[in-house]
Amino acid sequence: MKEPTLRQILLVTDGCSNSGISPVAAATLAREQGITVNVIGVVERNEIGEQGIREIREIAEAGGGLSDIVYPAQLAQTVQMLTRKAMTRTIHQVVNKELKDILGDSALEQLTPEKRIQVAGMVDELGERSSMNVVMLVDTSASMKSKLPAVQQAIHDFSISLRSRSGRSQMAVCSFPGKHQHLDVRIPWTEQVEKAHQLTEGLTMSGLTPSGPAIVEAIALFEDVPMPTSLEDRYRHERTGKRDDEMDGYLEDHVF
Repeated sequence: MKEPTLRQILLVTDGCSNSGISPVAAATLAREQGITVNVIGVVERNEIGEQGIREIREIAEAGGGLSDIVYPAQLAQTVQMLTRKAMTRTIHQVVNKELKDILGDSALEQLTPEKRIQVAGMVDELGERSSMNVVMLVDTSASMKSKLPAVQQAIHDFSISLRSRSGRSQMAVCSFPGKHQHLDVRIPWTEQVEKAHQLTEGLTMSGLTPSGPAIVEAIALFEDVPMPTSLEDRYRHERTGKRDDEMDGYLEDHVF
């Protein structure tokens, strides 16, 4: 079986999106492009409300990924765990599809316990050999300032775990809101993942949390994916309150 290329966005945030397109709609777009969206909510005490918890879960569900809410001290371990779980689930889906293509819809039910163990071993092996591309998308709104040291440590530890894989691993680190767009690429794609922990220099802290637009721009890092017209129109309207016929020239400097 050919090793799949696993593509993930890992969103690290501490609150609700308050600017731009819905992050749930953006995560749906990512999933349609074969990109899994995982979400980690980083909190201190009980600062995140029910709305924030619901949004985090809904983003991950729409993006075909996983979510968790943790304290800063747990972040590094959670990043590694969540990414690996999402990777394993994606490979399970690939393996199950191939088994169904060969054996039919009841493929898994037909397998003996011994064969099931072999399938599990194949999933583990594919997980190690498969190529993995991960964009870590870090919320740097003002309320995240005290949590950034924990985020930087998590990125460092995660880069070490990627380096230990036998498959090819690439990582990019982005922060949002950005200075000129919705996100800034802090560390472009690199296979030298040990360098992917330089985050806090020159950050622009802001009260805005444009999680949805940041996810959309993160998708473009994987490949040049045109945004569907309906979603683009909605994105334009939510950003500006203007209809398409009022938008001439408005987006000339914006890159989706």
